[in-house]
Parts: sequence; C-alpha cells; structure tokens
Amino acid sequence: MSKIKVLLLRGVNVSGANRLPMPEFRQMLLELGLAQIQTHIQSGNAVFVDPAIADLQDKITAAMKDRFGFAPAQFLMDLTEFDAIVAANPYAKQAAADGSNVHIYFLAGPVPAAQISALTNLAKDGEALAQTDRALYLLAPNGLNRSALAAKLETGITVAKTARNVTSAHAIAALARTITL
Repeated sequence: MSKIKVLLLRGVNVSGANRLPMPEFRQMLLELGLAQIQTHIQSGNAVFVDPAIADLQDKITAAMKDRFGFAPAQFLMDLTEFDAIVAANPYAKQAAADGSNVHIYFLAGPVPAAQISALTNLAKDGEALAQTDRALYLLAPNGLNRSALAAKLETGITVAKTARNVTSAHAIAALARTITL
C-alpha cells in the first residue's frame, strides 16, 4: 500500500558542507521508485509517495553515497507519525506566537534520562526542554543562536537527531498534505 512519507536529512547545505542540490535529490528519489516528490527549502526535507519499497532507508543511503558522496543521518516516517510528533509539542502556545523560537529535534531513539537532566539544568531566560520517545522540544524564546541550552544540546545528546523549527515543521506537513493517493 502506498503511503505518504516525510524524510528529514541532518546537516545538508549547512555552511557549504554536504552540498545537496534539491533538483538532483528529487531525481535520485524518483529513480528509486518514489512518486510525487517535493522538497521544502534547501535543508534536506522531502515528502513523497512510497509504493512500499523494501528497505527504503538503506536504498536512499546507498543512492546518496553513490550520487553525492555522502549519506547524512535520515529520519524517515509516515505523515501520520510526523503529524503526531508535531502535535505533541508542549510549547504550541509559544510556537503560535513565533514558530522560529520552538524547535523539534526528531530522534533516532529515546534519550537517556541523565542527558536530559544535565541539559535541563542549563535552561535560562525562559528556555525549556521537553521529551517524548520520538522527539525533544526546545523552547528558546531569545532565539536558537542565543541559547546556551541549544548549543549544549548538540553535544549533550548522543542519540542521532535533526532539528526543525515549528514553522518549518508545519510547512513540511502542509506540503505533504498536497500529495494525493
């Protein structure tokens, strides 16, 4: 059965590293057998129809290594899963005022409690961190670049992760909902 999928890549087109042209990326996904492929901005966000390709994530990894010379961490999920992660945001009220100050860190697995505890102790000036088994939610009311908590989150959390601000997450979900099955 075909399903709408969301693919988030970590660390592409950031400061000139892991250059990934979106037209070539879409073409690569098309060649793997995916359909209705759309990308959002240049940071490795894609939505598409998956006609139930076996080992899709492994195939994407191999194709990226072959075509682009690198394979970043991938976070592949059904649109339903993506929507559930976005909906679980405990800082939705703050995100409604400014979605760029609330970030969702999509996780490859649960974060050890000791790592969360150590980070939570760094929160200042209204910052907050919440966790589910699939995501971390960071409230950084003064912006991500001014957040000591955000800076330490990158090294303090050992689980593979990629972050999107709430504004981008909503845009990715809206783009995925334009796909028809």
